[in-house]
Amino acid sequence: MTKSQAIVFSALADPTRLTIVDLLAQRGELSASDISGVFSSSASAISQHLKVLREAGLVTVTKQGQKRIYQLNTLAMDETERWLHLRTRRWNSRLDAMEALIQRLDKGPDDDHQ
Repeated sequence: MTKSQAIVFSALADPTRLTIVDLLAQRGELSASDISGVFSSSASAISQHLKVLREAGLVTVTKQGQKRIYQLNTLAMDETERWLHLRTRRWNSRLDAMEALIQRLDKGPDDDHQ
């Protein structure tokens, strides 16, 4: 795992930040005040969560007048998905090999020579 991937997973390890990611995935883009309005936490607390997501590269922000508009950084999300997918494939391969070994052992040594 690279340092940047560790930062991404650390950023996602918070329920509030995961909810923000879900909101942005569902709605595309939202202002900081729209995001803050979803939570009972203070606007300052949500701003800190957005900062963590931004520094991890998971969201981008643009200014539109007085508003800061957030959206998911799809490149970072795709990279994270690829990282997870590769690990899932490796684990599934190992589990398949273990399952095949267990089936051979269950059949017993005589079945291998038939």
